[in-house]
Amino acid sequence: MAVKDPLDGVSTFVQVVDAGDFTSAAERIGVTRSAVGKAVARLEARLGTRLLQRNTRSQTLTEEGQIYYERCIRALKELEAAEADLDSGRMEPSGRLRVSVPEGFGQLCVAPILLNLTRLYPQLSIDLSFSDRIVDLVEEGFDLAIRIGPLHDSGTLSARLLGTQHISIGASPAYLARHGTPRSLEALDGHDVIGYSSSGVPVPWSALTSTGPRDHSGHRSQVRSQISMDDIQAIAAAAVAGYGIAWLPCWLLNSYVKRGELAHILPEYRACSYEIHALWPRARQLRRKLRVAIDALVAEAPAMLNVAHATSPRN
Repeated sequence: MAVKDPLDGVSTFVQVVDAGDFTSAAERIGVTRSAVGKAVARLEARLGTRLLQRNTRSQTLTEEGQIYYERCIRALKELEAAEADLDSGRMEPSGRLRVSVPEGFGQLCVAPILLNLTRLYPQLSIDLSFSDRIVDLVEEGFDLAIRIGPLHDSGTLSARLLGTQHISIGASPAYLARHGTPRSLEALDGHDVIGYSSSGVPVPWSALTSTGPRDHSGHRSQVRSQISMDDIQAIAAAAVAGYGIAWLPCWLLNSYVKRGELAHILPEYRACSYEIHALWPRARQLRRKLRVAIDALVAEAPAMLNVAHATSPRN
C-alpha cells in the first residue's frame, strides 16, 4: 500500500488562500488552474472536510479551513527554517534567487553585481524583475528587493543600507559649447531644461542646496522645464543629444560623465537625496544564496553611488 504524502497539496492550498483565487495561485505556481483545483480537492478528500467555500465569483475559508491554514503556515515556516539550517552548512550557495529591482538603477548598478555571482557560483541562478513598482516580497515570492527612498513596510522586513542616491545636474559638452556653462542656480534661467514628470505632472527642480564653502545658507530654486519625461534614462538620452540640462541621479550621471557624453555642472549644488536599501523577508537565519547576494551589493554598490561604505544590518 502506497504511503500518502502528508504535505501533498498543502503548499498549493496555502497559495490559493494567499492569492485569493485559483487562477492567481496557478499563475504564481506556474501550473494550470485545473491542476490547482485538483490538488485542493485531493487534499480535502484526504482530510475528509471542506476547506474552502467557493462559487463562480469568490471563495472563503470554512471554519475548519481557517484553522488548518494557520497550522499549515506554521508548519511551512518550520520547514523553511530547517532548510535554512541545512543551507547554512553548505560551502557554495545554490538554488534560485528572485530579486525585484528598480528599472534604471537595477539595470545599471544591481544587475552587473548579481549576474557576476552566477560565474562565481555555478549552482546559483538569478531571476531579476525590473520594475519601479513596490512589490510585496512575501505575497509575490521575492527573496530580495532593492528600494530607493523611504521604507514603509520595514516592520515586516529586514533591511541593509547600500548607500545614498544624490541628484546632480549635467549637460552635454555640445550643449554647453552652444549655450555656455551656468555658474549659479540663477544662471539656469533661460537655459533649456529637461525635467522629470510623475503621472503627467512635472516635478519641480526644488530644494537645491549648496555644499560649497561660499553659501552655507543653501538656496531653493524653481526651474521651469520645457521638456519632461517619466523615465530617467530617456531624460539622460535627451541630455546627451543636446536638448538641455538634466537633473539626474548621481549613479546615472556619473556613467555618462565617464564616457564624456555629459558634463557635471554646478557640482557645489545638490538636490534631494534618497537612501537605497536591500530588503528581504525576516528570517531566523539567512540562506546562503541570499547572504552572498547581500554581501556583494554592500561591497560594490557604494562605489557606484560615490558614497561612504554602507552601514551594518538593521532588523
